[in-house]
Amino acid sequence: MSVPKSEGTSNYEYVTARVQARRAALFDDEDYRKLVRMGPGEIARYMEETEYETEINALGSRYDGVDLIEHALNRNLAKHFNDLLRWADGTLYELIARYLRKFDAWNVKTVVRGIYSDADREAIEEDLIYAGELDRQFLERLTEAASIEDAVEMLDNTRYGDALAEAYEDYDATGVLIPLENAVDRTYYEGLMTGVTETEDRATQLYVEFLQAEIDFRNARNALRIARSGADLDPADYFIEGGELFRASELSQLAASVDELVTFIRDSTYGEDLSAALDELERADSLIGFEHALDAALLEYSDHLSHVFPLSICPVLAYVLAKEREVDNIRAIARGREAGLSEDEIQNELVML
Repeated sequence: MSVPKSEGTSNYEYVTARVQARRAALFDDEDYRKLVRMGPGEIARYMEETEYETEINALGSRYDGVDLIEHALNRNLAKHFNDLLRWADGTLYELIARYLRKFDAWNVKTVVRGIYSDADREAIEEDLIYAGELDRQFLERLTEAASIEDAVEMLDNTRYGDALAEAYEDYDATGVLIPLENAVDRTYYEGLMTGVTETEDRATQLYVEFLQAEIDFRNARNALRIARSGADLDPADYFIEGGELFRASELSQLAASVDELVTFIRDSTYGEDLSAALDELERADSLIGFEHALDAALLEYSDHLSHVFPLSICPVLAYVLAKEREVDNIRAIARGREAGLSEDEIQNELVML
């Protein structure tokens, strides 16, 4: 009888070696500078000369331009992350599987946003990433939902069902998606933190430290989104447990004043890591710029933890974030070129280190 992968011995050395090789193949800033000057067809041809060759060739007879790029990116991302699960054993497998549920959360939010904006089914499907637990067949059925209420009902038997059903009342009253998106995020992070906070294993402690930082950044992002939305929502009601930086009781006050929130974060343990993000927020008053800078800071923080403890989950998480960054950047460039944005406007959409 075969032993379930989650019950074997963690094989950190093997997985981190494989991850380092994959990390070395990622696009760098010079690649992005080249892509910004190309049209969608040229970008696809450039990708064909890289590790996206298999996906571009397999999909090239069905799609072209931005559609080809989108499908190739999502298929490649799912392939690489499924490889992580294929390689890993023991607790390492369990931790990776938990973290990759972020793509279930991504897919649920993508469907809800698509329905909210009246996007057609094909447009929603293009943004789905099949790297979580929810299978392709179910997600394709979900894209057929006629309304957000129907989608919430279809998700009733998933881990997100109860939280979404409760949040739907707030969505129905306010007309903004923040309650639904936050319900998905909270469910995801609660599942991540379950059973790992009480440990003396240093590798797992580093995993927890990374997750705490990610939750702290998410709470900061949510507080600003709520403040900017103008909706009658209390940020404390959408607080995600598990971080170290905020308490629910103080989040409402901080969200009411961007200056207070910035000062609070600057004086925290993340002050140095988030300096660029905070400068961006103060200088341009740009929430998008702040969120991009947060993403860059989290990636740098994950790299730092990877160097502190190389034989742990941290190099894997750093790779996941770096691969996501690559896919997001290539997608932003292709969409920007298709929309006729200038090179400077496209650069502002990228997460750069």
